[in-house]
Formats: sequence, structure tokens, C-alpha cells
Amino acid sequence: MAIAEGRTLPFVGPEQVDVAVLETFGYTGPDQEIVTETDEFSAVCPYSGLPDFAKLVIRYMPRARCIELKSLKYYVTSYRNVGIFQEHATAKIAEDLAKVLEPQWLEVTTVYNVRGGFLTTCTVRLPKA
Repeated sequence: MAIAEGRTLPFVGPEQVDVAVLETFGYTGPDQEIVTETDEFSAVCPYSGLPDFAKLVIRYMPRARCIELKSLKYYVTSYRNVGIFQEHATAKIAEDLAKVLEPQWLEVTTVYNVRGGFLTTCTVRLPKA
């Protein structure tokens, strides 16, 4: 059975990502690198509405705030029905986290599952060097 050309599954736009859910807590202590990972990040292709699955890795050095993990889970989950290009999703996550954390530095990497024979890895580092 062939799928009609131009067919898409319904999805919402990036404005539906729930940034307001992100919470932080205060950090005082020595410099340390914090790494948070999940293999359960997903958004959808803005052309087809089909899911894109990725490993999400967040690395940062806090200045005075750390991300609260339950809020991060809600934030990441809010992408599940969002149509967004892989590169844009990575950039948005980095920008949203940089705003709430104001870290010394932050790096967000997404490693997307193979699609169409291509493995895509996107990395954003802030502040920009």
C-alpha cells in the first residue's frame, strides 16, 4: 500500500515547547562539569510529521544555578509532538537552557537515529567562542 505523496501526520509548531516548566536550584561550590543524558528525546519531522528519535546530551558548568531534573523531563517531553528540524531543536534546547541557567558554558548534543541512511549529530556550544 503506497502512501499518498504530500501526506503528513498532524503536529504542532516549536512555540508549543513548554519553556515555562524549566526550574533551577541554587549552586555554590567548586567548578564542576554536569552531564545529563537521555536516549528518549523525540520530536517530529516538519515535512512528514513522522517521529525523529535522538540521544540528548547536556553538558554545562554552572555559575550559580543547576537544572532541576523533573522539570527538564517535562520540558524534553513537550517536544514529542513538535514539528522542528533536528538542527533547530538542538539550538532551541541550548538557548532555552542557557537563559534559565546562565552557566559558565553549556553544550547540547543530539545524536539522531539513522533516517534515510544518514546518522545526524548536532552540537551547540554557548557562549560562542
